[in-house]
Formats: sequence, structure tokens, C-alpha cells
Amino acid sequence: MRAGSGLRTLLPGRHDYAALRTSWRADLLAGVTVGVVALPLALAFGVSSGVGAEAGLVTAIVAGLVAAVLGGSHVQVSGPTGAMVVVLAPIVATHGAGAVPVVALLAGALVVVAGVLRLGRLVGMIPWPVIEGFTLGIAILIFLQQVPAAVGVPAAGHDANAAVAALQSLGEATAPDALWSAGVVASVVAVMLLAPRVHPAVPGSLVAITLVTVVTAVAHLPVATIGALPAGLPAPAWPTVDLTTLAGLTGPAVTVAALAAIESLLSARVASSHASTGPYDADRELVGQGLASVASGLFGGMPATGAIARTAVNVSSGGRTRVAAVVHALVLLVVVGSLSGVVAHVPLPALAGVLMVTAVRMVSARGVRLVVRSTRAAAALFTLTAVVTVSIDLVYAVGVGIVVAAALSLRAMARAAGVHREELPGPPVAGDERIALFRVEGPLFFAAAERVLERVAAIDGVSVVVLRLSQVQLLDATGAQVLGELVAGLHRRGVTVLVKGLQPDHLGLARRVGVLDPLDDDQVFAHLDEAVGHARRVVALDTRLASAVGTPAA
Repeated sequence: MRAGSGLRTLLPGRHDYAALRTSWRADLLAGVTVGVVALPLALAFGVSSGVGAEAGLVTAIVAGLVAAVLGGSHVQVSGPTGAMVVVLAPIVATHGAGAVPVVALLAGALVVVAGVLRLGRLVGMIPWPVIEGFTLGIAILIFLQQVPAAVGVPAAGHDANAAVAALQSLGEATAPDALWSAGVVASVVAVMLLAPRVHPAVPGSLVAITLVTVVTAVAHLPVATIGALPAGLPAPAWPTVDLTTLAGLTGPAVTVAALAAIESLLSARVASSHASTGPYDADRELVGQGLASVASGLFGGMPATGAIARTAVNVSSGGRTRVAAVVHALVLLVVVGSLSGVVAHVPLPALAGVLMVTAVRMVSARGVRLVVRSTRAAAALFTLTAVVTVSIDLVYAVGVGIVVAAALSLRAMARAAGVHREELPGPPVAGDERIALFRVEGPLFFAAAERVLERVAAIDGVSVVVLRLSQVQLLDATGAQVLGELVAGLHRRGVTVLVKGLQPDHLGLARRVGVLDPLDDDQVFAHLDEAVGHARRVVALDTRLASAVGTPAA
């Protein structure tokens, strides 16, 4: 019954539309606005990934609709994204465009499984410098991927690495094609930068593409265009693939699934920071995004993710329920059905210009400044993640970033752990020089325990060691084992060990590991004065015994 109840939380319900009565007008307007913004991006991402403009539109429509209904966010808008293009372009270069729907199906299934297994909250483990570096790296890759189209050189046949492909295309560019293409790009960039100054609501990318398309068509400029598009969605079908190719696509599918999960959850988390949009269900979001990619693959589309830019437009335009994202998909469907002939004349360099501006806008200058100025470790982590994203692989970069961040955190925690010898409280008493009081503080765990052992075990010339443990914040199995080894080692040397302030949360572990085995009950104290008083009595007793037998006290 619990399992059934848990699965029901991953399914849509009437509560998804609780605010629709009061927000439907704003949702409709927001949906149309996002649809207008999404059109050039869907075309551009489809072309840039190598699968074509049709696949970009199909993904925005099918995946956008499925994720809107089944996802875990009320305002998330899904479809093709720049980050996904970065991953798909090398896959297309290696396996061909026909492999993309297969990857969408495999990756979508993996994301669904991740949602069912309740792995959604893991995205919260990604550190802020890693996210910023990841975003910067993606923006650089998206920009570099547009260079071939910007200089009028076909991207096919170039190196899968975006930086190398960009350099190759610059070397192959020839006038006048390169000049015409660069002029189109410059025109699009200029319009997109000037449009917000005219009015913030003006969709700069759509206006730029419309103007450039009209000019190039009327003037018959020698630039490549999108080409013919079908007037409607293709029929759903299972993609054909042999076992050898399927095995070769398993690795890329895992990468795509990881990226889809990370980007979608990050986008949903950012959207949920707006109080009026409501919370989001991370696990349901994974299930919805996974099913969206599966549906997109069946229609010949690309893997989909939550789109941060389009989601932000939706929220800022007043979208508050899933109806807005549904309307966005329907607007694109109308465009495919009625304007496919017009869209076919859109110049490819114009789409490259749109993505170049989009890439630049992805990077927050303020966010970069903040992370670089915060700490040297954060700045190094940010730089490392960005470099690995551009030079190797973006999902690998996230993994490296998390591992390095964990190592830096452990290092900082280990430094916070310390052991200090303190003076005994109260007026000095004869024999105090034979008592060592150590204050152990911070986390006593595997990365710091050995240093504590070495510091205390090296003490010499004392009869009693008092371990003050009340300020130990964390005790793991290794820390407890080292503490037990320390107590046992001192005990074997004839040194009396007194333990003060062992926290109740740590007491059970200490007993299980055997820390207290060499000690009697009267050697464990809750108060420092009691422990020091007992230590002084032990020293006094040793002195009297030594005097009685005529030997000096140890």
C-alpha cells in the first residue's frame, strides 16, 4: 500500500490545476509568449545538433506537452536545449542523425527509473561553483558550435570537439559566402540586442529571424536555409537499430540521461524560488521529463530537458499552471501546420546568431564575479568545471566537480578538527605537571582522526591524560576506532585516561567500537571539574605509593 501511495505522487491529479480559475488568462498569454520565444530556439537547437529543424520542433511540441502534464513543476517549460545540443552533436557526428531518437528512448527510460527510485533530490548535492562553471562551459560550447554556420561552412565532417571544429571551419571559410553569412549573423545579433531597448516585451529573436528571412529571400542572398519542412507531426514509430549500434549508444544514453536530469531539476528549482509559482516535486519531474524524451524519440525527436530560459519567460509572463506550457506546445504545433513553408526559408546563419546571443546571455557576469571572489577553492572549482566541460565532457565535468568539491570539503573539515593542550582549571596544585588536559574539537572523522592520535600519543612524562570531548561535533567509525586505539595505547603505557563530555549521540558508537573498554565507570565524567579532581587524586595516590616504597613517582 505504501508503494502504491508513493507511485500515485508521481502521477498527475486535479490539484495540478487548482489555481487555473484565477490564472487562466495569464496562463494563455504566457503560453503564447513562450511559444513565440521558443520557435527560433527550437529551430536553432535542432539544426545545431545535426538532426534538423524538424526534430527541434517535434521535440518542443511533443516533449513540451508531455512534460507539462506529467512533470513535477507547475511552470516548467521543456524542449530542446543548448546543453543537450552540446551532447548530441558528437553523437550525430559518430553514429548519424538516426541514432538520436534511439538515445532519446534509452535516456528517457533511465530518467524515469531515476524518478521512480526517488533520486530527484540528489541534484541538491551539486555545489554552486560547479553549477556556474558548468553553465559557462556549456555557453562556450554552444557559441563555438555556431561558428561553422556563421562563416558559411557546413558543420558535417568536422571534428566532434566544438573548439577544433570551429578552428577548422574558420580555415575553410571563403569569400563571399563567409561574408554574407557573417553579415546575417551580425544583423541578427544587432536586432536581438536593440529589441529590448525598444520594449522589453519585444521577442528579439523572432523579430530578428523574420527581418533577416525577408531580406535574404527578397535579395536572393547566397546563404543556406533550413529547407522544406513537413506540414505537421510525423507518425510515431519505433526507431530501427541493430544490436551493435544499440550497444554503442548505451554510454551516450547514460550521459544524456544524467544531463537531462541535472538540467531539468536545476531549472525547476530556480522556478520554484518564485514564491507565487509553488513548489516542485523533484522525483515526479524526473518521471515527466523521462516520459517526455521517450515520446519525443517515438516521433523522431531529440531528448528533452527543462529549459531555464523558456521557463523564466513563462514565469515573468504570468504563467502559474501547466496550461501555459501546454499552450506553448500548441502554438508551435500551429506554426508547424500552417507556416512550415515560410519557416523553410529561414537562413541557417540567422539561427547561429540567435544561439550565439543565447550562449552569451546564459552566463551571469554577477554570478561569475561572486563565485570567483568568494574563496580560492570555489574559484578553482569553477574554473576546473568550465575547462573540463569545454575540453572533455560536460557530464564528466559535473562528476569531477562534485568529487573535487567533496575533497575540498573534507580537507576543510579535517582542518577544523584539532586537539589542544590546556591549563588545568583553578589554582595550581602540586603534581599538576603530571596531568595533561587535551581539548578535542571539531569533526573527528577518518580524514582528521590520525592527526589527533599522533598529537596525544606523543605526550610523555605524565601519569594522567584527560580527554575533553564535549566539543567533538562529529564522530564516525574511523574516528571512534582511532580514539579507542589512543585510549588503549595510553593504558598499556600505564597512563590513566579520563574521558570527559562524550556526547550521548557518540556514546553508542564509542561503546560498540570499544573506546571505553579499558576504562572503569569512574573514569568517564560529565563535568570538567570532576575529571580534574579525580586526576589530581590519582596523582596524589601515586605520589604516596611511590614514597612508601622509596621510589620516585613516574
